[in-house]
Amino acid sequence: MQSLWMLLACAMFAVMGAFVKVAADADASLPEIVLFRSLPSVLLLFFWARATRRTIRPSSWRLHLWRNLSGILSMWLGFFALSHLALPTAISLNYTAPLFIAGWMLFFGGAQRDPVRVLAVLAGFLGVLGVLRPSIAQDQWFAALMGLGAGGFAAIAMMQIRQLGRIGEPEWRTVLLFSLGACCSGAAGIALQGWRTGEPLAFLALTGLGLAGLVGQLAMTRAFGLGSTLLTAALQYMTIIFAALIGVLFWGDRPAPLAWAGMALIIGSGLLSVWRTHTEARALRGSGSPMQSQGISTKEVNPS
Repeated sequence: MQSLWMLLACAMFAVMGAFVKVAADADASLPEIVLFRSLPSVLLLFFWARATRRTIRPSSWRLHLWRNLSGILSMWLGFFALSHLALPTAISLNYTAPLFIAGWMLFFGGAQRDPVRVLAVLAGFLGVLGVLRPSIAQDQWFAALMGLGAGGFAAIAMMQIRQLGRIGEPEWRTVLLFSLGACCSGAAGIALQGWRTGEPLAFLALTGLGLAGLVGQLAMTRAFGLGSTLLTAALQYMTIIFAALIGVLFWGDRPAPLAWAGMALIIGSGLLSVWRTHTEARALRGSGSPMQSQGISTKEVNPS
């Protein structure tokens, strides 16, 4: 189920990216995209919580604060990179987040310190490079550093999501509070730049990206809140494949042979991580009696 939640998130984020492309082509500004990316989540989740009498007060203000700061910084840095770099380069840098997670888990991961899944993450990123074939000119290093910073802050946000899941914070509340912070940042940007969108196509695209982002954010939060962090990080690269397929269907893109090889490597890295997590879970279930005799559950040893 953890893998399926992450695959759903990848598909939704690829759809969201397609709507962002349409909105940008219709002359929507970046603050408008940020605002509409989060506004449907705020409205739908807030009124749903009020209708079902659920409290919005979080279990940990500190974890939510770090998750929001790192997530919003990642969003804006990623948009900066997208506006100053070629699209393949900017997306490649944004997808360095799993590498930051893999490095952290390799040295400080405790029970989840697993070189096999770290290798799966590295292989997946090589597949991303094969699909996107990024390049950086001499005058683009600052924008490239901003894109790399987006990946680093995204990794911090994902680890905070993991901690929120461990303390039992519901996914909808995590998404609601993050979306509220992102909305405020987008509104501040619009206050500085002014409102620019006027075409109906832009409004439709902005609404579509907000709805796709809502489903994707909920699914990703669910995936990172349960099971292996490295498994979820490796599967995150599947967004590239979904985006490539959307490009083929709607924009007539024709990936080069190297790109298809990269997609195969991405799929292989995801399957390797899924296989590793499945075999570990079976091993833990098989040795459950000794651990239970010590008062330790398999979920506590390895949540996958």
